[in-house]
Amino acid sequence: MSRERKPPQVTARPTLRELAVHAGVSRATASLVLRKSPLVAERTRLRVRESMAALGYVYNRSAANFRTQRTQTVGVAVTELVNPYFSELTAAIERALVKAGRTVFLSNSSEDPAVQEGFIATMREYNAEGLIICPTQGSKPRTLRRLTEFGMPCVLISRNVPGSGLDYAGNDHRLGLFLSTEHLVSLGHRRIALVGANELISTGVERRQGYEQALAASGIAVDRELILEGPSTRSFGAQAVKTLLATRDPPTASVCFNDVIAFGVMLGLRQLGLEPGRDFAVAGCDDIAEAALWTPALTSVSVDTLGMGEAAARLVLERSAEFSLPRRQVVLSPRLIVRASSGPSRARRIKRADAMAAR
Repeated sequence: MSRERKPPQVTARPTLRELAVHAGVSRATASLVLRKSPLVAERTRLRVRESMAALGYVYNRSAANFRTQRTQTVGVAVTELVNPYFSELTAAIERALVKAGRTVFLSNSSEDPAVQEGFIATMREYNAEGLIICPTQGSKPRTLRRLTEFGMPCVLISRNVPGSGLDYAGNDHRLGLFLSTEHLVSLGHRRIALVGANELISTGVERRQGYEQALAASGIAVDRELILEGPSTRSFGAQAVKTLLATRDPPTASVCFNDVIAFGVMLGLRQLGLEPGRDFAVAGCDDIAEAALWTPALTSVSVDTLGMGEAAARLVLERSAEFSLPRRQVVLSPRLIVRASSGPSRARRIKRADAMAAR
């Protein structure tokens, strides 16, 4: 005579063992489900979830973290994953952290401080080992400074927030735009636009400073009408160059906040029947992989995303190991990669042609 299987005796707060018995799986499998591991089959995952609901089981994350002391996880928040620059930067950060044995939680904040703050709160709940954040527009120094008060290691990457007191890994954005503007001046351009200015982030402030310093070094006055603010999109770049060329005294060249805007400027020129590099010089910033593939290839400021990612990973892990370390900054130097999109000004070409004819 077969005996009917009795359900396990359940305590007021069900244990992991009781959950595993109820679901008919091992404790290890039940634990993997609770930790959202991708190694568990979906059917098994559903069975464990059903048992959790039946037993009223609640995962005691604090106890789990206490047992291991370190969660081996790092939260990474970037502002715009669809931008190739941030995709490359995020991949570099993740590679460095995975190599160090860490698991990465990723957030795309879409320039929304509320999304960023929600992610920070979640990472604190999960007792993450640290955070690497590219701060959104409008990030408050006080909000970020509180991470130090909470004892949460955090490194800002690419964008800095003065007054936050946090470690920083970035690029010398001022030097980058100085180099590209100086390059256009050396080609004979005197009316040089800045397309995509953004005073809401440190990157935008520093790049504008580099642009203005390069003009001043060559004795060229800054014309505010040649500085256009706008989002980092191709459509903005295309419209911006059309607006600039419709002015009474149009520019002959532009430096762009990033490569994405520069691609838009090149598209806008072609829509007007003009050829980038021949009729109008264009320079971008970040030197994403696509820059070398355009026709003409885009002159751009090369930013070491791999070096930034590795530096940020190193800083956050060192801060996790010794929280009392003094604040550190790693600022890498950019390089200007000259390609065909930045040709000489028409005046320079005419002068050269006249000189050759005189020979």
